[in-house]
Amino acid sequence: MSYTPLRTWGKHLVLDAARCAPRLIRDPRVIENFARTLVKRIDMVPYGEPQVVLFGSGNKKGYTLVQLIETSNITAHFVDENNTMYLDVFSCKDFDHEVVQEAVHEFFDAQRFKSTVLLRQAPVEHLC
Repeated sequence: MSYTPLRTWGKHLVLDAARCAPRLIRDPRVIENFARTLVKRIDMVPYGEPQVVLFGSGNKKGYTLVQLIETSNITAHFVDENNTMYLDVFSCKDFDHEVVQEAVHEFFDAQRFKSTVLLRQAPVEHLC
């Protein structure tokens, strides 16, 4: 799939997923594999290894994922209490946001989604 260059600074996908499979969102190996696979599927270049860390307490407890990519980053937080996932993909290179949602469904068996796609552009003034 080929994309034309973005006419903004970047694209930011904010994806909230509900009814995820508890055993999948609590497995750091699944989360790491998701990050590696997603980077490939949306044609990005990873910068370093995915970081998957369990922290928080109470209703904030869960794994957090950070994957740097050459064109920005992928971050996610998985909430144990209600089996939800909150994912952000930001890149100055275009990507197919539907591919991201498909991967979330595939890896975490998410059943409900809410997504927002933002085109990012700072209000830069042109100097003459």
